[in-house]
Amino acid sequence: MARLAISNTMRIREKRHPEWMKVPLPVGQNFHDIRKLVREQRLHTVCESAHCPNIGECWNSRTATFMILGNTCTRNCHFCAVRTGHPGAVDCNEPERVAIAVEKMELKYAVITSVTRDDLPDGGASIFAETVRQIRKRVPDCKTELLIPDFQGDENALRQVFDVRPDVLNHNLETVPRIYPSVRPQANYSQSLSIIEFAHQAGLISKSGLMLGLGERLDEIVKVMQDLRRVSCNILTMGQYLQPSAEHLPINRYVTPAEFKKLKEQGLAMGFAYIESGPLVRSSYHAASQQLLR
Repeated sequence: MARLAISNTMRIREKRHPEWMKVPLPVGQNFHDIRKLVREQRLHTVCESAHCPNIGECWNSRTATFMILGNTCTRNCHFCAVRTGHPGAVDCNEPERVAIAVEKMELKYAVITSVTRDDLPDGGASIFAETVRQIRKRVPDCKTELLIPDFQGDENALRQVFDVRPDVLNHNLETVPRIYPSVRPQANYSQSLSIIEFAHQAGLISKSGLMLGLGERLDEIVKVMQDLRRVSCNILTMGQYLQPSAEHLPINRYVTPAEFKKLKEQGLAMGFAYIESGPLVRSSYHAASQQLLR
């Protein structure tokens, strides 16, 4: 099978990427079926909007991460491929269409995320909650993972999401606090950490994710992992940052597979129940495997 170096919109030359950053071209009947279904239901996926390198593997396994509330974000994180601007009106029928797609895909595990909608009073929390309700109505046995924005720390918005009891509640810290101003200028490390703690206090399985290769130090990564365990985070993902375009932050370095493996070992020793750690890992990569925690 032909192989393609992970690329951004600049089409960075293949020779600039280490061998471990290459994946098969996204082809196959399941891939095309999922793409067709997403188009038919007028849905967005983070797989496409965020230029995920695992789209071929995941879609051919008939898994996808649905991105609700449109595909335009109100924030301007300097690592993210999702476009920034003024989002359109909320589509109140979207939760039902997501559920239809989940049913047609015969999913046993559905991951739902969104753009950040600071323009909405509840940040879109009610649409998250309704999406879970619609999925359970159509596919009662399907487990749900919600990858949520910070809702600006609004506890009422968070409670709307927590009250539908997703099987996993995910909120990504993304990086170490020292470089938050350059990576996530409109976010706050302590606030994001408190959301994970709040999820634990609500009795939910909590999850977070980190991107490596943005200029963080090893000791800073370890400290973030310790912070996450301090608030009882259960699941952690760690993957290589890839520059989506010339306007985004450059890659500081490529973290080796051996380094990812060592960090996983350290994290498991700290008490994480499950860790996905590797160059191509993203937040929802192999998410269904985490069912073993239930």
